[in-house]
Amino acid sequence: MDTKSVVEFLGNVPLLQKLPSSSLKKIAQVVVLKRYGKGEYVVREDQTWDGCFFIFSGEAQVSGPDDEENRSEFLLKQYDYFGHGISAHVHSADIIATSELTCLVLPRDHCSLLQTNSIWQSDQDVDKCSLVERILQLDPLELNIFRGITLPDAPKFGKVFGGQFMGQALAAASKTVDFQKIVHSLHSYFLLVGDIDIPIIYQVHRIRDGNNFATRRVDAIQKGNIIFILMASFQKEQQGFDHQESTIPSAPDPDTLLSLEELRERRITDPHLPRSYRNKVATANFIPWPIDIRFCEPSNSTNQTKSPPRLMYWFRAKGKLSDDQALHRCVVAFASDLIFASISLNPHRRKGLRSAALSLDHTMWFHRPLRADDWLLFVIVSPIAHMTRGFVTGEMFNRKGELVVSLTQEALLREARPPKPSVTSKL
Repeated sequence: MDTKSVVEFLGNVPLLQKLPSSSLKKIAQVVVLKRYGKGEYVVREDQTWDGCFFIFSGEAQVSGPDDEENRSEFLLKQYDYFGHGISAHVHSADIIATSELTCLVLPRDHCSLLQTNSIWQSDQDVDKCSLVERILQLDPLELNIFRGITLPDAPKFGKVFGGQFMGQALAAASKTVDFQKIVHSLHSYFLLVGDIDIPIIYQVHRIRDGNNFATRRVDAIQKGNIIFILMASFQKEQQGFDHQESTIPSAPDPDTLLSLEELRERRITDPHLPRSYRNKVATANFIPWPIDIRFCEPSNSTNQTKSPPRLMYWFRAKGKLSDDQALHRCVVAFASDLIFASISLNPHRRKGLRSAALSLDHTMWFHRPLRADDWLLFVIVSPIAHMTRGFVTGEMFNRKGELVVSLTQEALLREARPPKPSVTSKL
């Protein structure tokens, strides 16, 4: 059996989908092919497991001793698995082939490949990864269920950041499909505000698995309530028609532009800005984002004057990411919500305005492979705001001018109400 067929098969085994793609490729190199005739014992209850068995074709029956009434008999079929290394709990049983059976066996000496500290990398400690990769790290709890948390140094605005929901939910969905299928579109809805102090449970629903496409729905849950929903479609790489009408706008080289940290320092010391504003910037709690953002037209505005509803900026993840394309798309989903919907407020800004913006939904289409740790140009336009809803569209280009992502978002835009004065008793 050729390596390509082995990798393709292993990518459809639910147990292995949560692993880094690098681990799965290593497993493909060491598995051993074993065949069994109908009625032949694959494993006897009193035998030591040779390793972890993955059923490639055929069926097998699992049964226990006749005197154990509570142990039922059941069939194992393609993509099912059994044996050493799957869990700390070992249940002995006779396993008998009920047809011609072919298994791929991961030897005991290599079963450590089934255990990793990260869903993204098999050979690096999570603590040594970039911040955004750590934010997108999930704990697999059981099949189709993952847990995410809000790190202390993650972006947050008094609540779970919308980009964190999208990035983590997409990560959960990506870890339930064949790694050769990559997300090409996602649609998400923000239902309730997330609590940054409580873990988020991501429940993945396997809607469809086809030869070339797969569909997943992810529910983000806190306190028993669904607070965010994501639908994502995944596609295996295929050749087809190719054209691009959108062109990358003229923009300065990102390496010549100031980072957000440098812009902050400039605003603190810029004499052209009001002293009250400079003091506000200097005393504000500032936590650097895990995404490096460079505005194409740095402005001396204090966000208290009107401006056109459009913006361009370069962005990339801080630090080096692994080569897993799924991770890069999760990072882009995370980053896309940092500065997007707020552009709808530009024509309405004025001195003293206090506004609130809450994401309602967010949709993305991924057109080409991309690297989130290399510069991407984000071009944003808000064509309309009406009935408290602002609408924005965006395009992301790589440095070669290729359109890699298209996206839209709608957000709730409201003028923040001043706090009510406290009532003092007259008694």
